[in-house]
Amino acid sequence: MTWSIVAHDAASGAFAVAVTTCNLAVGAACPFLRTGVGAVSTQSMSNRYLGPVVLDALARGLSPDLALASALAGDEGQGLRQIHVVDRHGRVAAHTGANCVEWCGSVAGEGFSVAGNMLANGDVIAATAEVFASSAAVPLPERLMAALHAGQAAGGDRRGRQSAALMITTTEDFPDINLRVDDHGEPLVELSRLLSLWRTQAEPSQHT
Repeated sequence: MTWSIVAHDAASGAFAVAVTTCNLAVGAACPFLRTGVGAVSTQSMSNRYLGPVVLDALARGLSPDLALASALAGDEGQGLRQIHVVDRHGRVAAHTGANCVEWCGSVAGEGFSVAGNMLANGDVIAATAEVFASSAAVPLPERLMAALHAGQAAGGDRRGRQSAALMITTTEDFPDINLRVDDHGEPLVELSRLLSLWRTQAEPSQHT
């Protein structure tokens, strides 16, 4: 019922999660970021405890694969979970439980991962990944949004559309961007509008 991108930009040190779903307030449940450490999205029957546990493991020096494995080892519902992660070295790992609803799966690229479940088809994450991978010259926030829009055009969540979120952190303990659309008929269109407002209203104030 969700698909998302977790990404790391080596040049700026930014970590990002962009996510959308046909469910209420996805931004409250899926994205977890920690400056200098990593980014995680926990979805499907989301276990919100997994995000901080994975980030703690990355902070201790575990690889994304080991961080995921250690977090899921104590989760009796791991068959229903989908979770993916990127660390400060650009390494990625993903888990899609055996009981996640089709279409479900993930694809990895250099410094990013795309994962989704209950999607219209596998083209959703393929299109998302293709646009993200081919648009490195585009600023990261707009690059993430373009990628999600491509996934929506390929079919998106098979149940419909409701919420979306974009979170990016760079050097501070709080996000540079933390935008959410909790309930909307066109959540990605609305999230793109909010990002445009952020560019004109919020971004300049960060440098004054």
